[in-house]
Amino acid sequence: MRNAVGTVDSVLLLGGRSEIGLTVVERLVRDGARRVVLAARPARGGEGHGGDAGTGQARDRGGAEETAERFLALGASAVHTIDFDAARPDTHADVVDEAVKLVGDLDVVIDAFGVLGEQAVFDTDPVAAADAATANFTGHVSAGIAVAARLKEQGHGTIVVISSVAGVRVRRANYVYGAAKAGLDGFAQGLGDALHGTGARVMVVRPGYVPTRMSAHVPSAPFPATARQVAEAVADGLRKGSAVVWVPRKLRLVFAGLRVLPRPVWRRLAR
Repeated sequence: MRNAVGTVDSVLLLGGRSEIGLTVVERLVRDGARRVVLAARPARGGEGHGGDAGTGQARDRGGAEETAERFLALGASAVHTIDFDAARPDTHADVVDEAVKLVGDLDVVIDAFGVLGEQAVFDTDPVAAADAATANFTGHVSAGIAVAARLKEQGHGTIVVISSVAGVRVRRANYVYGAAKAGLDGFAQGLGDALHGTGARVMVVRPGYVPTRMSAHVPSAPFPATARQVAEAVADGLRKGSAVVWVPRKLRLVFAGLRVLPRPVWRRLAR
């Protein structure tokens, strides 16, 4: 439950090595969050968006112990790490239950897992493309519904879904990733509507290109943002009760125009 002055107290990060996810958690801890659960896939694999969402992996930032020590030094009273696998939807409800056992009610759940991949690889490997789509979309469906059920039961809480401008209008250069993000964005909005009136809600975050280790091989795009800027926008959106957050804000206007470009023009521009 938020404390007496409305500050977030408990945070669950789905994608516990996500660069953007961890930066958001850090900002919330600086703002007063005290109980943190990092739900991450074991070290053999990785969470974190890449490309336009730019969440990235955080293996180079140190292991779970170092991460916990950093958050504790910033003021957290407890930091827990649990296993989470996007490709195991049958386990997602159990992950939420485990987090609740550790910290009680969940004030904020940050949905920040996924993979970037390369379209050139997907074009020749349908299985890899399907695996990426699972991580970037279908895994969020089972996790999101499990989280929503808990927040609805407790009567409060916010699901922060790290979407991407890549899903606003899908580019030929990364259409597998973009299509999955488009699905995630639509799912998140529908889930938010389904939760209306329950006390729980969803906030969709649409970053543009964010330079991270995972997106290092991707050319920069106009109007990039840093992970810290995304975290600041999330914190601001939580305070305001925003439904959708664009990072940077000007991308909202940019994509209002891009959405209506004739398809032949978009095809030439969005390579």
